[in-house]
Amino acid sequence: MATMELYSKGASVWIPHPDAVWVSAQLLQDYNPGEKHVLLQLSDGRQVQFPVASPSDLPPLGNPDILEGENDLTALSFLHEPAVLHNLRVRFLDYSSIYTYCGIVLVAINPYDELPIYGEEVIDAYSGQDMADMEPHIFSVAEEAYRTMTREEKNQSIIISGESGSGKTVSAKFTMRYFAVVGGAAQQTSVEERVLASNPIMESIGNAKTTRNDNSSRFGKYIEIGFGRKGDIIGANMRTYLLEKSRVVFQASAERNYHIFYQLCASRELPEMRTLKLDAPERFRYTNQGGEMQIPGTDDLLDLERTRNAFSILGVQPEQQMELFRILASVLHLGNVNIQASGRGGDRSYIDAEDRSLAVFSKLLGVEGSQMAHWLCHRRLAVGGEMLVKPVSGQQAMEARDALAKHIYGQLFTWTVQRLNSALRSQRGQPKSFIGVLDIYGFETFDRNSFEQFCINYANEKLQQQFNRHVFQLEQEEYVREELAWSRIEFSDNQQCITLIEGQLGLLDLLDEECRMPKGSDESWARKLYDQHQSAKPHPHFRKPRMSNSAFIILHFADTVQYECGGFLDKNRDTVFEEPINILRASQSELVAELFQQEPTGSSVSLSGSVSSLANGNIRSGKRAHREHKLTVGFQFRQSLQLLMNTLNSTTPHYVRCIKPNDLKEPFLFDPKRAVQQLRACGVLETIRISAAGYPSRWTYEEFFSRYRVLLRGPQSEERAQASCRRALPELIPDPEQYCFGKTKVFFRAGQVALLERLRAERLRVAGVIIQSWVRGWLARIRYTRIRWATVTIQRYCRGALARRLALTLRYTKAALVIQKTYRMVVVRQLFLMIRQATITIQAFTRGTLARRRHRLVVAERAAVLLQATVRGWLARRAYRRVKEAVVFMQCCVRRKAARRELLKLKAEARSVERFRELNKGMEVKLMQLQLRADQQARESAALRETLSAEREAAGAELEALRGALQKLESQKQERPPPGPVVSEKEVEERRRAEEKAAQEILRLTQEMQALQQERDSLGKEKEDFSARLLEQEKAQEECVRQAVSQAGASLRAELDEERRKYQGLLREFTRLEQRYDNLREMSLLTERTKGHRRTDSAQSLSFEPLSPSPTSPSFSIPPVFPSPEEVRRVSVTSPTLERRVSVWACETPMEPLMERMDVAKDPAVRMRGEDLAHAYDAVRVANKFLESQLRSQRSLWEDDLEALRCQLGRTISDPSSAAQQQELQELLEAREQECVRLRKELKELRNTVTLRRLLAQAVLPSALTPDGSGLSQPKPVTVTGLLECRKKDEAKLIKNLITDVRVDSALSLPPGLAASVTFLCVRQADCSGDRTRARSLCSATVTAMKGALKKHSNDVDMTALWLKNACLLHDLLTQHSPKQAATLDSEELVPLTCDLSDLSRALSDFCIQAYQQLLSITESHLQNVIVPAVLESETIPGLSGVKLGGSRKRAGSDPRIVGGDAPTMASVLRELGALHTALSHQALPPALMEQAFHQLTYLISASTLNSLLLRKDMCCWNRGMQIRYNVSLLEEWLRSRGLQAGGAVATLEPLIQAAQLLQVGKKTEADAQALVQTCTALSSQQIVKILTLYTPHGDLEERVTLNFIRSVQGLLKGRSDGQPPQLLMDVRRVFPVTFPYLPPPVLQADQLDIPDSLKISFLRRA
Repeated sequence: MATMELYSKGASVWIPHPDAVWVSAQLLQDYNPGEKHVLLQLSDGRQVQFPVASPSDLPPLGNPDILEGENDLTALSFLHEPAVLHNLRVRFLDYSSIYTYCGIVLVAINPYDELPIYGEEVIDAYSGQDMADMEPHIFSVAEEAYRTMTREEKNQSIIISGESGSGKTVSAKFTMRYFAVVGGAAQQTSVEERVLASNPIMESIGNAKTTRNDNSSRFGKYIEIGFGRKGDIIGANMRTYLLEKSRVVFQASAERNYHIFYQLCASRELPEMRTLKLDAPERFRYTNQGGEMQIPGTDDLLDLERTRNAFSILGVQPEQQMELFRILASVLHLGNVNIQASGRGGDRSYIDAEDRSLAVFSKLLGVEGSQMAHWLCHRRLAVGGEMLVKPVSGQQAMEARDALAKHIYGQLFTWTVQRLNSALRSQRGQPKSFIGVLDIYGFETFDRNSFEQFCINYANEKLQQQFNRHVFQLEQEEYVREELAWSRIEFSDNQQCITLIEGQLGLLDLLDEECRMPKGSDESWARKLYDQHQSAKPHPHFRKPRMSNSAFIILHFADTVQYECGGFLDKNRDTVFEEPINILRASQSELVAELFQQEPTGSSVSLSGSVSSLANGNIRSGKRAHREHKLTVGFQFRQSLQLLMNTLNSTTPHYVRCIKPNDLKEPFLFDPKRAVQQLRACGVLETIRISAAGYPSRWTYEEFFSRYRVLLRGPQSEERAQASCRRALPELIPDPEQYCFGKTKVFFRAGQVALLERLRAERLRVAGVIIQSWVRGWLARIRYTRIRWATVTIQRYCRGALARRLALTLRYTKAALVIQKTYRMVVVRQLFLMIRQATITIQAFTRGTLARRRHRLVVAERAAVLLQATVRGWLARRAYRRVKEAVVFMQCCVRRKAARRELLKLKAEARSVERFRELNKGMEVKLMQLQLRADQQARESAALRETLSAEREAAGAELEALRGALQKLESQKQERPPPGPVVSEKEVEERRRAEEKAAQEILRLTQEMQALQQERDSLGKEKEDFSARLLEQEKAQEECVRQAVSQAGASLRAELDEERRKYQGLLREFTRLEQRYDNLREMSLLTERTKGHRRTDSAQSLSFEPLSPSPTSPSFSIPPVFPSPEEVRRVSVTSPTLERRVSVWACETPMEPLMERMDVAKDPAVRMRGEDLAHAYDAVRVANKFLESQLRSQRSLWEDDLEALRCQLGRTISDPSSAAQQQELQELLEAREQECVRLRKELKELRNTVTLRRLLAQAVLPSALTPDGSGLSQPKPVTVTGLLECRKKDEAKLIKNLITDVRVDSALSLPPGLAASVTFLCVRQADCSGDRTRARSLCSATVTAMKGALKKHSNDVDMTALWLKNACLLHDLLTQHSPKQAATLDSEELVPLTCDLSDLSRALSDFCIQAYQQLLSITESHLQNVIVPAVLESETIPGLSGVKLGGSRKRAGSDPRIVGGDAPTMASVLRELGALHTALSHQALPPALMEQAFHQLTYLISASTLNSLLLRKDMCCWNRGMQIRYNVSLLEEWLRSRGLQAGGAVATLEPLIQAAQLLQVGKKTEADAQALVQTCTALSSQQIVKILTLYTPHGDLEERVTLNFIRSVQGLLKGRSDGQPPQLLMDVRRVFPVTFPYLPPPVLQADQLDIPDSLKISFLRRA
């Protein structure tokens, strides 16, 4: 099948368009050879006739939809300009992807927006990854260069080019940042920081705002970053090319001068900048020409601060920085120097002597202003051996001034580059290899092109030639590697254009020759060009404009450019006169004088040892006024360019082409015209042409077999894929020139893959028709069978329904008869029952009336008897109470008299204790308060007695009145005649009426009661409703409170975790610094040993032998013997504990005998302490007895008063007095009781105080009253059994055999925590024997030895887990036996340690964290290289893999992919996790700690896999999602089988699980979008959109995710407040804080330990 047959109906083609460059169209009919037109339908529905003169004029074919948005342009089936442009537009606008591969070239489109794709997590994701596997990125190119350099040990170059404003500088900055991160230097003052610091400096002095770019680099630079043998940055060097010095004195409209001038003007108010005499930039001629003073979004003041900081990082002192700023400020003032014309015709000029700008310029540079003014307006000429001074015109003087300004700035720029190179130069020898980053201007063409554009385009011609040859070389290498029979690929070589420029009698040679002529001019140079390259021998790349004699045209590779000859000679000469330079050389400023010395400036040696740049200008001397210096700008530029090309040819180049999408600087706006222009200029399309000229499509035999096996015939097997392909391809493609077989691949010409795709689609279509016919027949048969079965079933059900209807009628008839019979019986029975009930009711009412009548008579008689009994009892009780009150009153009087006598006696005793009152002034005040209270209570008691007597008199009078009334009632009762037994009819009638009235009243009350009942029911319902509502509100409030509490608790826990994470991070950093210190110490020791054999201090030994404890060692320091004044002050009488006082004074015991033996006199205060304390004790004892007696007497008095008041209250209650008085007495009684309670509390406090004073006296008096005055004795040793005793001389041996020198196999066979158990028993035995120093030293030596052992086994998981277990166990044992912990427990078996080991406990806690971090670090290092291949790439489920159309081509520098059994799988990941779990389980570490460890590791697995998935388009398909989900399920099952799912390990896998589900679910309808958003809660919005954007259909029958669906998902995600920061990649460096659970171990005994003999610690004795 020929390519012509692809032009069939429905095929997609591209046709030219004036605005969009290319538009898509569809063929409406097949094309037949010989037709002059093809009928097309555009995307807007219009039909057009496209002319076709010959088959070569056919419009380019479009690629399949499945290749739309491909990340590598060379993977497209049809390689041509419209396909490239469309693919770039789709990726840029639809997918927001600014990077695209084009073979070995990375195409970068400037988004004019900030994108979150340059963070450290992105650098981590690209580090170590293959370039072909990841999404295109600038970091991918940098990683490829870095890996190639380290693997092949060959220098690399990254060539970044593009138009101004396309993002070259930013790309170079990100490249350098990537190298600084992955190749960071190990020394503290890192070189990479200085490399990055050079960027703001060069941007300030070399970048400016143009119409196309706000931060345009106006010079080219090549930075060589040197790397050492370990791949770390050790130095750098910078070369610069063709600084645009003309911008210093002239700026076009809407442009600015260099940034540094505006930064200085913005900082003019700073104190150190006031001496520069700067003003606003509008006031200076060199900064106000463009009219743009400010760039939106930038702060010049802040940028200057950043520049100064960068200078400081590079070692430029502040004084030298100010010198630099003075020179820059002088340039601005030089531009404001006013030069005035004079003389006839303006042939002379002068500068006013009072010119302020000239004075400031002279002062800043330290030169003579009058001399500078003179030589700016005059020239020195040598005529006939004599020196003549000639005045110049005003225009010439201004040109001289501007030339001087440009020269000063150029020299300063060169000096700055030299200073940067000296700061970046390697201090550790020559670098092993380097990576060069070339940031150079792209091809430029303007309305008016001059010398600068000529040089820029010349440089791009050279770079394009190097690029073409490199691409051609790579293609030919591929063919040679595959052993193809190939013919030479022809490509457009621009050597003729380069020869036109730099060859013999070329443009540069003629320009230099014209510059050497005394009267050379631009016009004469133009005539020479015409004569040489057009008239004499016409050059194919040179033309003369029709309408101009001062311009020429060059046909460059990218475009045809017309150059104006005006100004070429002046710019090439770059002349400045010698006299002003001599004045500057005599400057008082050292820096100014250094800039203008006679030696060539600007030269610097690169990392490879070659000179990087030459002088920047020529100086015209008066002695040689007739000719200029030989080194013109063109000559210098040609030399430096040739040096650059030699460097690039000696390295492996990597290309980055930056594209500017529009001229409006609008974010994500694509202008196809500008894009095509740049694609043609930067060589991207040339890469396509070279690839299309050969075999652009290439497949491995396995990939071809997997994709096109449906086209193969005969027996098929993947093992014989190559033979099958060789046998089938001649039948599929008859033309053998369209394909070629290689060793491992089959190569196709352009368009042949599309032919194969068409054949494959046709074969699948035929197979689909056959399958459809069989399926349709099967469905018809199934339908007929179902209809027949349904008909039989309906008939059966109809017959059954008729039978059931007849049976139901018969049942209804019988049921009606039964209902009639039953109803009649019920009516008769109800009538009988009603009559019977009425009869019974009448009888009951009658009998009740008679019974109630008899009951009323009985009640009346009983009431009379009861009244009599009550009155008689009341009289008897009244007589008894009077007698009792008299007796109580008499007792009170007697007791009061006795109490007064006792009080007088106490007062007399009180007057005799004045001395004790002086000793206890506080007690005296308290006694006075108590006495006042007693007097007050006595007065209140007297008032109460008066009130009580008044009440008694009132009660007596009332009682007499009641008695008289009672006697009167008794006399009336006796006089009344007894009632007669006969009842008259009137009384009967009255009773009857009363009964009727009572019945009516009862009826009314019953009705009211019913109404009340109803009301009560309604109120009850309302109450229930209110209760329910209230309960709901309470529940809601409780829920709110619970949520608030949970949120507050969560925030507090988060803060705690953050603080713990920060602390553990600092601890990790401390461990790293400690390891670095040890490494440096070892290096220094080795260095000293190499210099000579010298004795070293024992402290510098590298072994981990424990030091013997000494009193002077800082690790085993003893607390001070004498307590501080603050400690003595804290030991007061009211202190709640006694242990602290004893501990403060107990430490004096060992010192006092020593002072006596050394004849050291004691402090007088210490000597007098015993006598003072003895007197104080006697005073306290007497005062305590006095207080106790007073309190006892006071308490007895209060008890008596309380009893009397209670009696009075009882009598008052029995008397018929008023309720108000009873209430007052009750309140008075309660007040008295409260006062008693308060006094009891005070008594209890005083008793506690007395007890504490007694304890104080017992603790102090023995030390004060002993004859020898030795103070307290040492604490008695505590007797504890089951310990181990280690003698002092055996401590080092114990540490060595148990920890330091134990073998790995022997250590792993020991019981878990044996070393910690043995050490603790020895420490506890030393503590119990009273030797605290030895106990502390042994514990400290153990901790030090454990640290050494941990460092020794820094890569062993089992040994790290072993020492983690020992550290945790020892920490728990010390915590369990600490005095603070033992005080909270009431266990008699637990005896606390007397030695304070809290600091060692903290050290052990930090050691546990270090061991835990080392354990995770070892496992993470093992997992790092297998996570992505195992979880993301491994095919655990066979048969799901397939080959996508147009797979990405591998690059030359990419590593070969591991295939077969050596590739990591999930078994590798589970094996590493199992090794860690086995090590932790073997040491019996707590499950909570194991859960935290696997929580951290599963997060690493999830984050690494998800980050790689988000950066790899080939992995975003449904079958890969199924593979990932299955691999994650294996990990989940493994975690659950070991009980590790509770610690959050499974929860960290949720983002990866949801990402896998996102790849598998439907992505078409609105319902799918809503379900997707509701399901993917653990993924951020950016991650969801990124996966949908990268999703690639696996086959032809699957569709891409539409842009409408992605926008719908984005709209739904906007309403979701997930509280997550906007991030694309997960932070793989995130570390979760670890918490060690405190598990009190059982009581440890030596008999419980199984100590093997192999440890050789039998010298320990059981105690």
